[in-house]
Amino acid sequence: MGIASKHLEIEAALRESEQRLRWLASIVESSDDAIVSKNLDGIITSWNRGAERIFGYSASDAIGQPITLVIPQDRQSEEREILTRVRRGERIDHFETVRQHKQGNLIVVSLTVSPVKDANDNIVGASKIARDITEQKRSQELIVTLAREAEHRSKNLLANALATVNLSQSSSPEGLKQVIAGRIQALSNVCSLFAATRWIGAELSAIATQELAPYSEKNGGRTFIDGPQTILEPDAAQAIAITLHELATNAAKYGALSTPNGQIRLEWSQEADGRLRLRWIETGGPVAHKPKRQGLGSRIIEQMIVQQKGTVRFDWRTDGLVCEITLPV
Repeated sequence: MGIASKHLEIEAALRESEQRLRWLASIVESSDDAIVSKNLDGIITSWNRGAERIFGYSASDAIGQPITLVIPQDRQSEEREILTRVRRGERIDHFETVRQHKQGNLIVVSLTVSPVKDANDNIVGASKIARDITEQKRSQELIVTLAREAEHRSKNLLANALATVNLSQSSSPEGLKQVIAGRIQALSNVCSLFAATRWIGAELSAIATQELAPYSEKNGGRTFIDGPQTILEPDAAQAIAITLHELATNAAKYGALSTPNGQIRLEWSQEADGRLRLRWIETGGPVAHKPKRQGLGSRIIEQMIVQQKGTVRFDWRTDGLVCEITLPV
């Protein structure tokens, strides 16, 4: 092979090598991840656009500075440990830690650190790839929180359902089935309201409207609801839903809704001490006689409200039952 041919071959190899280097440099520069190199003293020697975006420092700001520029004060020891491992030739894969943006906010990152060697196979520095996983970690934490909340709510819901079943009585199996089904349906109704607020709670007027809807449709103009917008936490909302179900069922069987002209008014207000005061008022129905022994419905109401650290008072009047409830909200 002639000298000229050899020279052309070397030039072609150099051009190919340069092209590969430009291609690799382009990949590094356009990466969304931070790709940084540093020497064995921890001084930054290269800084791509991904690093600028994630950490807020420009390449001119960062190059020549110690990598501790982006490490929070309480994690400075991590860099010493990383450099020690790099000097031993170790590679560090997917190390999750926290770094700091130029503006001071903390960033959760996944780090991969590899030793960089020279032509003589000596370790002269390290390359570091940092992926911002802040949003991913937040999502994971949110999922865990929601799972715990769902577990708590489901246990509470099942406890209420179990208490409802245990307290339910009837003179016939079919009657018992209907009683239990009605109370479980009340819990189901309020749970459908939680979905709209992602289990933050339920608005009191929505709970009342749901529970009185069957009677409002059958007896138009005989049920009235009045009170300010009030969001109840799920536990309290379930207790109120069961309470209103019991009061409405009792009114339909024995109270104001059992006669043609009876009416029900449900009203509530926020007291100065932060407690909710709710009043169920029946008028135009049969005379309300105080029972000789506590009925099952009133026992369920008291159990539900007392569990929420509230109080219940029944007043049997000549024109109908009045039930007053106070709850901390």
